[in-house]
Amino acid sequence: MTAELVRGQNHTLPQTRLEIRISAGSPVVAGATLADESGTVRGPEWVAHPGAHRLPGLEVSRQAAAGHRLAVDLEALPEAVHRVTVLLALPVGTGGPARFGATAAPFAAVTGLDGTEIATFTLTGLDAETAVNALELYRRQGAWKVRAVGQGYATGLAGMLTDQGLPGAAELAATIQEAVARSLARSVAPPPPRTPEADRVRQTSGPQAPPPASSGPTVPSATGTGPGTGSGPGTGPAATDPALPTAAAPTSGTPTPGAAAPTGPINYAHPRRRPSAPPAPPPAPEPAQPGQAPQPVAGDATGWSMDERLYNQIWGMFEDLARAVAAYRSAVDFAESRMGQELDRALSDPRNRIGGAGDRAREEARAKRDELTARAREALDRDLGQLAAEAAVVEPALPAAYAGWDNPVWHAHRIPMELPMALRLGDLHLPERADLRIPLLVRLPLERGIWVDSGRTASEAAALMDGDRLRRLAMETAVLHAARLLSVYPPGEFSVHVIDPAGAAAGPLAPLVDAGVLAGPPAAGAQGVASVLAHLTRRVDLVQMAVRAGAADSLPPDLDTGEQLLVVNDFPHGFDDRAVTQLRYLADEGPAVGVHLLMVADREDASAYGPVLDPLWRSLLRITPVADNHLADPWVGHAWTYEPPVVPPGSRVLEQVLAAVTTARRAAGR
Repeated sequence: MTAELVRGQNHTLPQTRLEIRISAGSPVVAGATLADESGTVRGPEWVAHPGAHRLPGLEVSRQAAAGHRLAVDLEALPEAVHRVTVLLALPVGTGGPARFGATAAPFAAVTGLDGTEIATFTLTGLDAETAVNALELYRRQGAWKVRAVGQGYATGLAGMLTDQGLPGAAELAATIQEAVARSLARSVAPPPPRTPEADRVRQTSGPQAPPPASSGPTVPSATGTGPGTGSGPGTGPAATDPALPTAAAPTSGTPTPGAAAPTGPINYAHPRRRPSAPPAPPPAPEPAQPGQAPQPVAGDATGWSMDERLYNQIWGMFEDLARAVAAYRSAVDFAESRMGQELDRALSDPRNRIGGAGDRAREEARAKRDELTARAREALDRDLGQLAAEAAVVEPALPAAYAGWDNPVWHAHRIPMELPMALRLGDLHLPERADLRIPLLVRLPLERGIWVDSGRTASEAAALMDGDRLRRLAMETAVLHAARLLSVYPPGEFSVHVIDPAGAAAGPLAPLVDAGVLAGPPAAGAQGVASVLAHLTRRVDLVQMAVRAGAADSLPPDLDTGEQLLVVNDFPHGFDDRAVTQLRYLADEGPAVGVHLLMVADREDASAYGPVLDPLWRSLLRITPVADNHLADPWVGHAWTYEPPVVPPGSRVLEQVLAAVTTARRAAGR
């Protein structure tokens, strides 16, 4: 029976291998400290945090998240440890709440490995605090107990760690926040916050889905909302960044003369465009034979359209795979740890170190480990088989915005009149089964810019490649993303600008230039760079002022109110200090009002600017032109291998898609 604790109450723990689950209303940093019998944290090596997420017997999340799973093995802790304190803190500089009183009360649950809750605690009564001691696991007379603490600190992590006697608490607190900030550029944004009405309906037990999106086009807002992220060790498929609130749904129609100026976001929707009626529910799966899993069906998630149901289904598959692999890895780690402990106990007696007794102890320990590992692998293979069957059904049913370039759907693609929910940036997979690919989908309009890393030191595959070849591949990847964006936006509602200071990308840019889909010729030289940046900066300024003043009809008639994409090649070459400042401004303020960045750059080339560009890199989602395992999921924080999009050899699908964009624009008089 679950013990629902109040502040100060304790409860005996029936087992020593545990999971601590944290749920919060916004992304938080989760960590833990180890303390001796006097309650003192002896040094930074006794603190588990996103920058050092593993200690003996303890593993915490590697990034800020609205949900965490912390793994604890009390028997594996150092003998000097008598207390484990679970701490939560608000990340700094991410645009989230500035105090715990401004968000929902965090919830903590101590569970067994099977998910059974042992004790729970809701941290109520917080106000100005930015860090809080949530729970304590402590040793008393040979037994372990959990205590609900809930002690908050307005002085943040530094004050909390200082109170625990840690030397250099302020320096470690800064290190933790820096580790959290670095994780932003490698995190996949999770789907929007869930609501009970949008619970995901799956044929097998699984997580809940993101909520249905507005059926109308999303409108840029003045403030914008940043993505949340999440991580933490998990124990199987179950229901957080890279996690997204969407802008308010627009109302159709044009302003009435003499009427009061509208407030809120500017409505760029066509006045006669109306949301379509809710579609019929997804088809029911065929009844499964006794002893068999139900047959997968494409679109078996909730949503107002098939696109939305497929989007929710893909995110559910993504989470299921992350949780299943986390359970397997956790079980393997436990088996190895248990074998080591049994060997230590058996061989602690010198008489067992030689002869048959020692050999038998080793064989028995290895046999137990192999048995546990085999059982974990059997469960993983079962889950992977179900997901592979679902992927085989879902992939052919994807619309163009979600489909790979080898999908036949592109051959019959027509430019849509409504903006799709999301866009595919590539594929993700884990080493446990590399052929099981999950589409990497990001919501539209883009809430975060993209950085295609052309650096040779970014990954092992990049280091083995010629620098010129790598830069060309990076620009070709950017062109594919730009073409896909052009192909899924209604005619005239999306424009692409290109900055190529030295004209080095003429080859990769040829498909866009030849099709005539760019807003203008690629800008070259210092004058061209300055002109494009000034134009887009002016647009951001004007739209922001109109939104804040509630005066949508005051925008200049020549202002293009459609979404804008700026593709920058070979940054920072050709950029002076003023241009760099403008680019940072567009990265920070642009997405909220419809101006987005797609940068192709080697971060080392920008090292001369020092830390001034760090906020720019952190604000962008980093992808690579070659396969690389740098992206983290928002639930468990696995390192996923990212596979960039590629056009099949010999295919002319890119030219066909761009020709369809040109034809649609002419038909619409654009």
